[in-house]
Amino acid sequence: MALNFDSLVEATSGAIGALVSTTVLYPLDTCKTKYQAEVLGAHGNPKYRNVSDVFLEAVSKKQLLSLYQGLGTKNLQSVVFQFIYFYGYSYFKKLYLRTSGKKSIGTKANLLLAAAAGACTVVVTQPLDTASSRMQTSEFGKSKELLETLAEGTWSEAFDGLGISLLLTTNPSIQYTVFDQLKLRHLKGRQQRKKSEGDKSSEALSALSAFVLGAVSKCVATCLTYPAIRCKATIQAAESDDDDGDKETRPRTRRKTLPGAISIIWKREGLFGFFKGLQPQILKTVLSSALLLMVKEKITKTSWVVMLAIRSYLLLGRRGRLNNA
Repeated sequence: MALNFDSLVEATSGAIGALVSTTVLYPLDTCKTKYQAEVLGAHGNPKYRNVSDVFLEAVSKKQLLSLYQGLGTKNLQSVVFQFIYFYGYSYFKKLYLRTSGKKSIGTKANLLLAAAAGACTVVVTQPLDTASSRMQTSEFGKSKELLETLAEGTWSEAFDGLGISLLLTTNPSIQYTVFDQLKLRHLKGRQQRKKSEGDKSSEALSALSAFVLGAVSKCVATCLTYPAIRCKATIQAAESDDDDGDKETRPRTRRKTLPGAISIIWKREGLFGFFKGLQPQILKTVLSSALLLMVKEKITKTSWVVMLAIRSYLLLGRRGRLNNA
């Protein structure tokens, strides 16, 4: 498959945006992940009452830099994920338009293409996602390197949570569907008000309205898929030496599968346990999406110029070699 230039520019911009947003928000992500991964002990004694307790633990142990443990792996995972996703999504869209003969992509087709690109990406990057989660949930100052973390378990364990990750590719589909419905209602209401005032000009979504509706739609999608996110965090978490019970009943052993994670959360924490850490998840997700898209949009033109220069250089070199031959 030949590389598509437009898709390559989109992928590069998305990867750089992911790198910036992941690095900036990583301490929050670490606190959130450690809080999500904790399952109440057999006697109901939580180590963390909220996300801020994770941060205070790092401060008390003088391990603030440990909030960045696993950052390299997470950045690698984010860059690879976004690069493959944006390249695949852009490539699939162009392939769809070329084969269908249509000039635009409908909402349903767009969602299916986004889900297909997300599924392909998840399969490739799942071992990095699992490793970064284990590094984040390790004891402060005791996180291992990427190869050591992956070597701790079997090859199949590197894909812990893959099924849930594939399920979570529906998150963007829910987000975009909600966004389209909110946008339609918002514009319809404004058009009716302008029509009553005698103004027949067309109505477009403002930047502020787009941001607000985007944030709301992302919150709705996150709330609906959050139980799966919580289960995934508990499945991928590193084994803690502080788990209650003997080795045969430790939560890490029992929660390595989706049914096991659901069972232990339900027994220890009840229904609301599936929504533990929802607030920081929404905060991190909304901020991350906003940062990623903002950086991506700002550097797309620069990426285009750089990639064009590289392509021109490669073409000139190729012609030179052909002439010399």
